[in-house]
Amino acid sequence: MWALLSLAIGSFGIGMTEFVAMGLLPDIARDLLPGLWARNPDEAIGRAGILVSLYALGVVVGAPTIAGLVARFPRHRVMIGLAIALMLGNGLAVVLPTFETVGLARFIAGLPHGAYFGIGALVAADVLGPGKRAKGVAFILTGLTVANVVGVPAGTFLGQHFGWRSAFLVVTAVFALAAVCITSFVPEHEGDPGRGFRSELRVFRRGQVWFAVAVGAIGFGGFFAVYSYIAPMVTERAGAPTWAVPIALVVFGVGMTIGNLVGGHLGDRDLRRTLLVGLALMAVVLALLAILSFSIWLLLALAFTMATLSSVIVPAIQTRLMDVAGDNQSIAAALNHSALNIGNSLGAFLGGLVITAGWGFAAPSWVGAALAVAGLVIAIVSFRVERRAADRAPAPAAVDAA
Repeated sequence: MWALLSLAIGSFGIGMTEFVAMGLLPDIARDLLPGLWARNPDEAIGRAGILVSLYALGVVVGAPTIAGLVARFPRHRVMIGLAIALMLGNGLAVVLPTFETVGLARFIAGLPHGAYFGIGALVAADVLGPGKRAKGVAFILTGLTVANVVGVPAGTFLGQHFGWRSAFLVVTAVFALAAVCITSFVPEHEGDPGRGFRSELRVFRRGQVWFAVAVGAIGFGGFFAVYSYIAPMVTERAGAPTWAVPIALVVFGVGMTIGNLVGGHLGDRDLRRTLLVGLALMAVVLALLAILSFSIWLLLALAFTMATLSSVIVPAIQTRLMDVAGDNQSIAAALNHSALNIGNSLGAFLGGLVITAGWGFAAPSWVGAALAVAGLVIAIVSFRVERRAADRAPAPAAVDAA
């Protein structure tokens, strides 16, 4: 249990570093883009959203690359190295002075993200045993969801009062603690000495892997289209004071935590239905959010529901990837976070695009609903293709007779 809690501390830090920037976008824009802020604050906030996309891009690039390169090494040592890398990457955001250099720091900080979760999920799944893989994935994600209940709102409050860099200083300290705890409590966990980078890349030959990545990248992008701009949605769209932003983040975090725990259970029971129903309901809630977010109370209620639904599908997506990846488990587990952070980058980019186009702060919710519908369509196609392939496969008796 201490080993899993140690890994969860690192995922808590990842949850903070990934999401705290979203609650501090107005503060970051005011500090790093002062000229644009003076002319057009909305455009400055939309431009600052690039920092969210750059972090996500780092995850997309780093997850399969690092996971493939380290597959043959002992996993406990890899986890220590990844925690240290996350500490250093976030420390750069504390000290670098300009928008461009902070953007580079966010990209660097994102590189170890997917490999940390992917390899950590394999360790957790092994600890919990067969038939509980989705629960293992959910456990390692618990730190991330708890970060959205405690760490992100606290970091946002801290950043609003002591400067946005103070939030990233706390994140850096969390990763330092994670590195110490992993070193102390995570037992030896061998990698696969026979696996090399080229052999791991064979996972991309599997069509169902691409379908699963697309479901996460596009369907889950709906969540990030809204969450990336939750601060201006609360203050500008709903007209609430700035102190309501941390409250909205707590609501998001509670929803994500509940959804993650429920999703682990539902994913083990019926993965297909969990994905399809979750994406369908997510699209409906995002559309309602676009219409009703003028009220802070309706915004909070719908944000809670949307966060819950989005987190229900995450363990299912990762388990689906592990199911269809064959023996390429290390890179498959990390690919989930590449997929989700393509969604992060895509959602943040498209949400910022409609804001800078002058369509208002309700527009990202419409973008999110469209992305969730697209993810649902891809998931349906994926399962139908899989079923047809199974129907065409020869029966075992026919194979034996041959």
